[in-house]
Amino acid sequence: MKNEIINSVRTLVAPVVESEGMELVDIEFKKEGKTWYLRIFIDKPGGVTLLDCEKVSREVGVLLDIEDIIDRSYTLEVSSPGLDRPLKTKEDYLRFQGKLVKIKTFSSINGQKVFSGYLQGMRDDKVRIRTKSNQEIEIPYENISKSRLEVEF
Repeated sequence: MKNEIINSVRTLVAPVVESEGMELVDIEFKKEGKTWYLRIFIDKPGGVTLLDCEKVSREVGVLLDIEDIIDRSYTLEVSSPGLDRPLKTKEDYLRFQGKLVKIKTFSSINGQKVFSGYLQGMRDDKVRIRTKSNQEIEIPYENISKSRLEVEF
C-alpha cells in the first residue's frame, strides 16, 4: 500500500515540480512514532531555497487535498535532498560523475556489498566507480539497492 501511495503522489506532483523548473528527486511515506510523514525531495541546479520548498509545498498540498489519495492524516514536508542526496536514476550516475559515492548492493560482488569511490559514469548498464585505492569497480545497475553522494571534507 505504501508503494501505491508513493507512486500516486509521484504521478500527481512530478508535473508541479517540473513546471517550477525543479527535479523530483525522491518521495518517502513513513511512520515515525504515531505520525505519518510524506516527504518530497526536490532539487535544481544551484540548489533549492526555502522559498522553492514553500511554493512547492503549497501547490502540492492543495493537489493532495483535492485528490485525497492518502486515507490517513500525515505531515507534508518538502525539502532539498541534502549534500548526501540519493542517486535514483541512470541519469544521476551520469550527471554526478567525478563525485564521491557510496553504493550498497542486493547481492555481493567479490564478497562485498558496500562500495565507496568516485563515480566514473555508466557503461553497458553497469555503474563504474574508482576507489580511493585506484581500483575500478563495475556494479550492475539492477544490483544497486541504495546509492548516495558522499560528503567530502
